[in-house]
Amino acid sequence: MSDVISTTILRNNLADTLKEVSKKKDYILVAKKGKLVSALVNLDFFEDLLALTSKKYLNSIKKSRQEYKNNQVFSHEQVFGEI
Repeated sequence: MSDVISTTILRNNLADTLKEVSKKKDYILVAKKGKLVSALVNLDFFEDLLALTSKKYLNSIKKSRQEYKNNQVFSHEQVFGEI
């Protein structure tokens, strides 16, 4: 389910590539001179990967998502004050 993209193509098409990762794919592998060097990952997929290594992190994500669902959010002014 993953694609491989060269660094040159990524540089020239960054916005489109980010859109593809965020909406259609879990991740895209990045190759430089034919060698895999990194990956662009969807944020939800990344959170899932982090959750695999940290129960505390997983619980904080679940709590945050539930608070958001329950409309328990703060406005910009509440967090940062008047600017």
